[in-house]
Amino acid sequence: MSGYERKNTTGNSITITKRKRYSISEPSENVFEKSNRQESIALKPHRSFAPGSSQRNCKPASSLRRRRRAKEKISTSIEREWVFSTNNFENLKEKLVLVSYNLLGVDNASNHMDLYYNVPPKHLEWSRRKHLICKEISRYNASILCLQASSGEVDRFDDLDVLLKNRGFQGVHKRRTGEASDGCAIFWKEKLFKLLDHQHIEFDKFGMRNNVAQLCVLEMNCEDPKSKLRVRSSDPQRLVVGNIHVLFNPKRGDIKLGQVRLFLEKAYKLSQEWGNIPVAIAGDLNSTPQSAIYDFIASADLDTQLHDRRQISGQGEVEPEERSFRNHYAFSASVSISGSLPNEWSQEELQLATGGQATTRVQHQLKLHSAYSGVPGTYRTRDQRGEPLATTYHSRFLGTVDYIWHTKELVPVRVLETLPTDVLRRTGGLPSEKWGSDHLAIACELGFVNDIQ
Repeated sequence: MSGYERKNTTGNSITITKRKRYSISEPSENVFEKSNRQESIALKPHRSFAPGSSQRNCKPASSLRRRRRAKEKISTSIEREWVFSTNNFENLKEKLVLVSYNLLGVDNASNHMDLYYNVPPKHLEWSRRKHLICKEISRYNASILCLQASSGEVDRFDDLDVLLKNRGFQGVHKRRTGEASDGCAIFWKEKLFKLLDHQHIEFDKFGMRNNVAQLCVLEMNCEDPKSKLRVRSSDPQRLVVGNIHVLFNPKRGDIKLGQVRLFLEKAYKLSQEWGNIPVAIAGDLNSTPQSAIYDFIASADLDTQLHDRRQISGQGEVEPEERSFRNHYAFSASVSISGSLPNEWSQEELQLATGGQATTRVQHQLKLHSAYSGVPGTYRTRDQRGEPLATTYHSRFLGTVDYIWHTKELVPVRVLETLPTDVLRRTGGLPSEKWGSDHLAIACELGFVNDIQ
């Protein structure tokens, strides 16, 4: 019999069958089997200990060291693979590989050690991680990079600029306004693209905090396959590339939605200015695939009155029970005292979300498609929408907040699969010996539809 089974035959009689242990390359155990196994283990009698001793203290240090080494070995033994579209795009001549990567900030790591208590200190050092990140990017043969940081790294633009220039990239950087040192950067392979236009958005100018976003217009360099020299085309491919790092604070859904709305408005306007060219946007949206913000991007329409602004991003932290209880109690008390309903938005909040329009609806004009949902994956790495199950992992969150979207003039040829959640859990947390951030890079190869003969 495969897996664990529990059969209650006489009320207290429980039959347990030992389950086969699989290697990482094999499918993980069923969620319900895992739950049963954990409950069954709890039924086993505990060893007795001398008074004053504890089970934790009885574990030898060598055992803990072996366990840590085993976790590190797991984290380095898994390779990420490209998954191809079920459509035949072999006749596409011009394609590009877009990578989006949130780089864990130095300040964020040092100021929030509770998020990384399972991570060895050496794995948090920027001097080590920056080389891991650059080597990883090289493996994906990226054409365009959209980088974000939650504090620190992208501000070390000179660091990245030198390393990436050595790999043939050019780039532009926008530091966040205010005192924080995070920001965004877009890099492109110099031999493949030429920068035609660059704009940035400082959201504080619109009353929406100090986050920033970038927009670039890139033109593809045509290459003669025989001479390998760049040649000028009469009608070169162009596209708008957008990069954003949305506000984290889950309670300020009005600002998060407003940032996304403004970003998409600017991307659409820039596309129109350059002749209705294709758009590809990427970044950390600090919103899950089950959120109303995700639905807004996909459908181009959202009625704010149907959603609580504090839940609009779908984020949820795994917090200690007492802290969660205090937060829940404070929330309940504030609602009962004020008499307001969760879905009520103030006039100021509506103005931020909608851009000052006399409406409760938010809309945008880009018809966007998710790159990952356009390429089928497996149940181990994808949710029901086709998005990755997880693009970030630390002690309080395991889930997806990073995305790549594109307009219909572009098609996803392949995407870089993320890691299964059971594998991520066994690493103990990111970054690790192999992965240089607490986010996983996401990547896709996009082809130009009008290039099909």
